Amino acid sequence: MQGTVEDVDVPSVSDVLRRCRELVRPALVDAVGRLHPWTGEMAAYSLGWSDTAGTPEPGGSEGKGVRQALALLGAEAVGADAACGVPGAVAVELVHTFSLLHDDVMDADALRRRRPAVWKAYGTGPAVLAGDALLARAVTGLAETPGHHAAAAVRRLCDALNDLVAGQAEDLRFEHRPWDGPGAVGPEEYRSMAEGKTGALLGCALALGAVLGGAPEPTVAALDRAGRHLGLAFQAVDDILGIWGDPATTGKPVHADLHRGKKTHPVLAALAGGSRAARELGTLLASARPTDAAAERVASLVEEAGGRAATRGEARRHLDAARDALRATPLTRTAARELDVLFAGLADRVM
Repeated sequence: MQGTVEDVDVPSVSDVLRRCRELVRPALVDAVGRLHPWTGEMAAYSLGWSDTAGTPEPGGSEGKGVRQALALLGAEAVGADAACGVPGAVAVELVHTFSLLHDDVMDADALRRRRPAVWKAYGTGPAVLAGDALLARAVTGLAETPGHHAAAAVRRLCDALNDLVAGQAEDLRFEHRPWDGPGAVGPEEYRSMAEGKTGALLGCALALGAVLGGAPEPTVAALDRAGRHLGLAFQAVDDILGIWGDPATTGKPVHADLHRGKKTHPVLAALAGGSRAARELGTLLASARPTDAAAERVASLVEEAGGRAATRGEARRHLDAARDALRATPLTRTAARELDVLFAGLADRVM
């Protein structure tokens, strides 16, 4: 991206996401249709296409489709047709859906997008199986991509999967570590976890589009780096929503992260401040996982101790780094503009 992004004819975030979803949807429907009927039914439910009886739900929430959009824009950004990025878009969307199914089981989250999570609707075993089926289909579909870029694309996806699993493992382990003292989670550990858990797949999405579009490795690496920074910004925003988000918007209960004892950026940043609020917060967190009443006080103390503001700053820093990485890379003007709009818009939920 060279020069500044012009304000003329700049699409909205919703326009960008809608265009990409419409381009990917036929291939995504085909991929889900290749699953066993039962796992396919659960996948369709998870994607918001149908209810538990398999009845189509035209108004169902299928998510924003950020990752599939990044894959298409990654292809267009390196001068390829959007169609080149579709196999990557399908793969990352299936992997993302797989990760949500398994995350909800691991975190015991009963709701996803304002309705019962798959494990609550179908059972834990079936939900795990549906996630496995989606993962297998993602890798298989990408490996079957015509042309000579398929092998490199599969390697890129597998690298991201390894990072994702490592990040999720650390996230789970952090729940059992103390809030302070020698075993406390440090800021660099947190960032490493967040980059793996969230950043790896966003970086992979952009990079896959570029790989399938025939881009050279330096361009692929730059797009992967931009996506990883975007993921860190995205996770920071999610951490804020996990404490102060409106359940009507997030689709999850209020203070869900506090009740699970998750080590999120706002809480860790608040504890590091050393203020009176930070000390009271540390005492509360050390006693036990907070009840509903105590969670209100914890959220208030985190904000008073600067955790919310610090996390907003973290999101902005990584968003700026992501956009800088794009601007330093030679990309097509239209796709670069849409990526810039998309990157900025993803942080607007709480900024």
